[in-house]
Amino acid sequence: MDPVITQSVERVWTIDTGMAGERELNAVYLIAAAEPCLIEAGPGADGPAVTSALERLGVGTADLAHLVVTHVHLDHAGGAGAILRAYPRATLWVHERGAAHMADPTRLLASTARTYGETRMHQLFGTCEPCPAERIRAIVDGDTIALGDRSLRVIHTPGHASHHVALLEGDTQSLFIGEAMGTYIPWGPATRPALPPPEVDVEAAARTIDRLGSTGARHLFASHFGAVPDPPSAFDRAREDLDAWSGPVRRRLLEEPTATDDDLTSELDHVAASSFLHQSGVPLIGAALERYDVLGSIRMNAQGLGRYWRKRAASDAAAQES
Repeated sequence: MDPVITQSVERVWTIDTGMAGERELNAVYLIAAAEPCLIEAGPGADGPAVTSALERLGVGTADLAHLVVTHVHLDHAGGAGAILRAYPRATLWVHERGAAHMADPTRLLASTARTYGETRMHQLFGTCEPCPAERIRAIVDGDTIALGDRSLRVIHTPGHASHHVALLEGDTQSLFIGEAMGTYIPWGPATRPALPPPEVDVEAAARTIDRLGSTGARHLFASHFGAVPDPPSAFDRAREDLDAWSGPVRRRLLEEPTATDDDLTSELDHVAASSFLHQSGVPLIGAALERYDVLGSIRMNAQGLGRYWRKRAASDAAAQES
């Protein structure tokens, strides 16, 4: 699928990678700085769309200087190895906890296959090439990535994943949030949390949303998908969504510790449908549900939340016994 390119703010371009053959699901961003920077690589399957977009934007193979990924999940970083091969001067920036998975994606691929299934993983994300270790730079909270005439401030944003970062561009006060606040679905329009296994942390996600809200960002850009309108309201809505999704799963497990993934999915099916209908005015059925689930199914969120609250319960019990 050919990429769709739109200018978002001054010298920032949104590239719709056409993930899974759909529009408005997955975005990468080009910052047209003195040292051009791509935020997110997209999945390996969308590599041709990304390179085509960069060519159309005048970024040649010797021009791209930086590739920054918010986290190493395959829809964000799976195409990084292929991009580094196509753009030999580019440096990959990734949080220190995710850097090893970019050099050797074996464990990342195994984890993704457990969540999606081997066949669906390859259908959605394609291949994931290892990245040359000498071209990877580990980043941590507070680091600055210099782009010549512009810069990005790194903000560690755990919750969706322990190695997740957001990036604040100083000139335009644009905040690239990855999935730190969940997903924004512009064709709804609707928002929802992104709480998959294995690393979801509900309390960390709440702290992350609060911290991002304190940045004073004027523009928000989500990887799924695009510019999020009205940042102050978006931060409030993200906290509400987090509580609305995590609370029912926690209550169900307190009442019924042996509840299965099917049970927890049933809890969230109602939450997701009610939220989507309330925000968008249309029911979450048919083609809309299929598109919605590409971003991480309701069942996947139920599995992530179930894993998290079970671990919390075990930890709390151990602390009481000690």
